[in-house]
Amino acid sequence: MTSIGGAATGMVDWNLAVATATRLMRPGPEISRDEARAVVAELRRHAKASEEHVRGFTRLGTEETHDTPVLVVDRPGWVRANVAGFRELLKPLFDKMQERRGSGPGNAVLGAVGGKVTGVELGMLLSFLASRVLGQYETFAPATRELPAGANGGGRLLLVAPNIVHVERELDVQPHDFRLWVCLHEETHRTQFTAVPWLRDHLQGEIQSFLGETDVDPMTVLERVREAAQSLAGGRPEAEEDDGGRSFVEIVQTPAQREILGRITAVMSLLEGHADFVMDGVGPAVVPSVAEIREKFQQRRAKGASRLDIALRKLLGLDAKLRQYRDGERFVRAVVDEVGMDGFNRVWTSPNTLPTKAEIAKPADWVTRVHRKAES
Repeated sequence: MTSIGGAATGMVDWNLAVATATRLMRPGPEISRDEARAVVAELRRHAKASEEHVRGFTRLGTEETHDTPVLVVDRPGWVRANVAGFRELLKPLFDKMQERRGSGPGNAVLGAVGGKVTGVELGMLLSFLASRVLGQYETFAPATRELPAGANGGGRLLLVAPNIVHVERELDVQPHDFRLWVCLHEETHRTQFTAVPWLRDHLQGEIQSFLGETDVDPMTVLERVREAAQSLAGGRPEAEEDDGGRSFVEIVQTPAQREILGRITAVMSLLEGHADFVMDGVGPAVVPSVAEIREKFQQRRAKGASRLDIALRKLLGLDAKLRQYRDGERFVRAVVDEVGMDGFNRVWTSPNTLPTKAEIAKPADWVTRVHRKAES
């Protein structure tokens, strides 16, 4: 296992988080070595083909804009990539918490618990998530020897092969079609960030502003990690109903943070909804069974699973992500219906043309602000 530099210091033992997640994660689907090689090769082909499909439909980007790598990974590879990304993104917050650690009321307890326990608990959460993610565009991905990233801080596209195989079998859909369908969604995210150069820095700035406003006792954050881990271990099944069922973002305390979070939520709704819209728009022309796949996949999203799964999804904020898919897709569809694809693409002009959270719910207000005012 590749060491995450400096991982054993500070608030979280990142190496231990990786080791714990790898040890606890569910085994992937049974598949022969030859079948696995064939899946990896096909996903790479689909990812490449998706570039042209997405560019043609969205009218965004050129061949030259795609400078970020596509990596087909297993579940441990996904964990390592995300730990590296989390560590990079959360460093300002953990530095701030480390400063407070010396004088805060939770100093003694936190000192006793230490980064190793936190690493174990974070690893438990990652083991839960590692079997559920099909693909991911890592926007804030530091390059490592195992996991390259785009130049100048660019991201990378991850496709989690065992999870894709697991879901296609679970849904009983045509594997070739399903793999291309997944690639279309993830390629849309890669196109969003590579064709819109300011988007990554803007989103990173918003997240860092949010973290910079954080003024919570380190024990509060640690307790959220513990609640989630205990739910995963079966020790807190009541988390669905009581205070322990709150998501991490609900530790937000300040008006400034709520305002920033509203803007981040709007951007994420736009990005996720746009990817779903593109996936459905391109799908009929290149994925013969897209209607069947979409119906079965939506049923799977809505159905959920066990009570424990529902509790964890709520705690981790995954239910909010599902709403982002729905709300964002409705926004994109309504705007494209009103002003066409080129009119919609004004959304990528600057941070000022991004929709607000209120405009995601009322697309006509965005059209009025961005189009009608510009034409008057």
